Amino acid sequence: MDIITIISGIFIFAGCFFIVIASIGVLRLPDFYTRLHAAGKADTLGQGLIFLGLIIYEGFNLISLKMLFIVIFIFIANPTATHAAAKAAFISGLKPWRKKDDN
Repeated sequence: MDIITIISGIFIFAGCFFIVIASIGVLRLPDFYTRLHAAGKADTLGQGLIFLGLIIYEGFNLISLKMLFIVIFIFIANPTATHAAAKAAFISGLKPWRKKDDN
């Protein structure tokens, strides 16, 4: 096995791990805001790592440059969309979840 294949496999595996963690967070967390946070952060990182693994595997050429532009777009668009969705939910009156006091 080539060292480039191993390194790209590590990046792709790490990206898949973060996407699975984001999916679990969306299913397990209590309200919209925390679910949105899990999806926005971990999913963005997972997608970025997968694309970086593919860039390393492909080598540096025109296709990897296009994938790099996709990574840059993902790192700009995903947090912006997450913030816009959270702000719209808050403005529409959706209250954040609060842990109830047992006292």
